[in-house]
Amino acid sequence: MARILVINPNSSRPCSEGIDAAIAPFRFPGGPRLEVATLAEGPPAIYSWRDWHAVVEPLCQFAAREPADVLVIACASDPGIEAVRAVTATPVLGIFRAAVAAAVARSERFGVIALVEASKARHLAALRAMGLEGRLAAELAMNVALETLLDPVAARAQLIATATALVERGAGAVILGCTGMAGHRAAIEAACGVPVIEPCQAAVAQALPIVLAA
Repeated sequence: MARILVINPNSSRPCSEGIDAAIAPFRFPGGPRLEVATLAEGPPAIYSWRDWHAVVEPLCQFAAREPADVLVIACASDPGIEAVRAVTATPVLGIFRAAVAAAVARSERFGVIALVEASKARHLAALRAMGLEGRLAAELAMNVALETLLDPVAARAQLIATATALVERGAGAVILGCTGMAGHRAAIEAACGVPVIEPCQAAVAQALPIVLAA
């Protein structure tokens, strides 16, 4: 049976549990194994460039030792994606790139809810690599801790307000720029009135055709 392995580069198990819940609807009888792993060597959350760079080598080591048919890097800054692709023949997907692809398929312009201000530079680098920075309507940062996002109540009103502000700035779709936001996707979409894209779901949606067509 094919295996799609989603790796959370931070060491937060509650975050991994949220990722697993988000992708659960993609599991079906006879389908590929869809598993979530936590990078034990990772920081509690990826806030800074230092955090981003710190997980690159552990991710490369993980990819080299773990058998999978598709590997998904489940951080919305796509840390180390080029390096990981260089050490394995396994297809490697980054969830931010997958989310952007889903967004531009749904709308001319999109917005991003970032975890912190420092996330914006990493997102912009990915958008430039994709040639899609001109499709970004706006990006706004929450500037909260990952633990706040994982709470089912604490950050929801701010997330909705941020998504609404992005729509007012011209976004026809909104990308959740941190895996900790996954549990809020449906509520945000209902409130802001445009498609809200959860990146892990977007990446798994890309991974399934890879294994099903093999």
